[in-house]
Amino acid sequence: MFFTINGEMQDIERILKDGAQSAATIEQIIQLEIGDWRASEKRVWMFIGDRYYRNKTDILERKRTAIGSSGAKELVGNLSNNKLANGFVRKLVDQKVGYLLGKPMSIQAQPDAYQAALNAIFNEDMLRRLQSICKEAVNKGIAWLHVYYDEAGALSFKKMRSEEIIPLWRDDAHTILDALIRDYEVVAYEGMRRTTVRKIEWWDTHGVRRYIVNGTGLAPDVEAGAEEAHFSVVAAEQEQPMNWERIPFIAWKYNEEEQPLVEIIKSLVDDYDKRKSDNSNNLEDLPDSIYVVKNYGGTNAGEFRKNIATYRTAFVEADGGVDTIGLDMSTEAYKAHQEQNRKDIYEFGRGVDTQATNFGSAPSGVALRFLYGDLDLDASTIETEFQASLEQLRWFIDTHLFNTTGADYSGEKVTFIFNRDMPVDESSVIGDIKNSVGILSDETLVAQHPYVTDVQAELDRIKKQKEDALAEMQQYGGMGGGDPNALDGSGTEG
Repeated sequence: MFFTINGEMQDIERILKDGAQSAATIEQIIQLEIGDWRASEKRVWMFIGDRYYRNKTDILERKRTAIGSSGAKELVGNLSNNKLANGFVRKLVDQKVGYLLGKPMSIQAQPDAYQAALNAIFNEDMLRRLQSICKEAVNKGIAWLHVYYDEAGALSFKKMRSEEIIPLWRDDAHTILDALIRDYEVVAYEGMRRTTVRKIEWWDTHGVRRYIVNGTGLAPDVEAGAEEAHFSVVAAEQEQPMNWERIPFIAWKYNEEEQPLVEIIKSLVDDYDKRKSDNSNNLEDLPDSIYVVKNYGGTNAGEFRKNIATYRTAFVEADGGVDTIGLDMSTEAYKAHQEQNRKDIYEFGRGVDTQATNFGSAPSGVALRFLYGDLDLDASTIETEFQASLEQLRWFIDTHLFNTTGADYSGEKVTFIFNRDMPVDESSVIGDIKNSVGILSDETLVAQHPYVTDVQAELDRIKKQKEDALAEMQQYGGMGGGDPNALDGSGTEG
């Protein structure tokens, strides 16, 4: 077994063999990996991604300063400190999730019993879970799904917090797990005192080891089960521990690099927030002019600069009198800068700016696909990664079905179809469907129809409608010919 540390292949069995005389070899590996993970830039970006999705951007921590009498910046309390956080990250993330998973995913499989089993697993709860996983993946670069059996013995799934998971990969492409570490905290009560307990789990194909972090290192978590199998089954009134042949955790990536969206656009969002907040401050603080008071002494250079920055008043020694210097705010420059900033955020964030001037012109057909081009490109990247994850998930489902029903579906072909939720020119799509009758299968045509939400249910309704029509024709002595399950050239039932 191998995993990677800092990009280099490591052999777990060799490490364990070399440290065979030490009873804490796995514990040492855990402590080494946790130390690197907690200090890693990747984990930091996960927290940033979650924070920016909640619109807790850096601008909210900004303090207003001005140049003081010493020439250094000092905190000032008499100037406005508007903190305008703009939820670009949230909008882009929700846009990607809604576009790719806003509609139920279609599943095509044979035989019918396998199709029914998959439909039962990929229900509304699973769709909601996949949407949450997709949001986690975009915000943090990677998301994790844990496969387990609940107390009733039902196959279950749980989304994990990405910042708690430390994968030990066998390959550089990060496709095969050799082991996995989970580092998390739970709230415990000791009498009337509430405390936080930090726990560690080590998962491999031999089961799970659980630890509690204390002042001296790692101690076995006896209460939760220091060492257990992945799950257990009851046979002949005997509980038998069982392990999956794979680590029961599945990675769902935003992209191959596992890079979160916020890492790509954070600097642009921060600049937009800063410029907008500065402009708001200027509108509130700046007068129409600066007063120049002549023939007034008693100020040095530092005080002069502070008076300009804080009070917008300049004291100078000269002939008596007061003049004003007009202040012209460059609104056009600010507007141009922010417009370009906004364009860059949506371009590099690969989203659709619904406030763009060309969006309100009711585009259709090719123009509409062009507007959604960047979002569609990003969705294709996510779908490629998720298709690989779905195949890994399917392995656990097939194994479960084989163990519980005896049916082996591992050799069957399954197609997962992501029904992307893009505004369409419905009349154009329907026309294309009609023109494709006889070229494409009825199932494919029905799946593309904008009015259809459940393809299989619609096909069943069409079939029943044709059978009823044929029966009615035969009842009145009519002659029915042709295939009752085929669409005619107009796109309607024949």
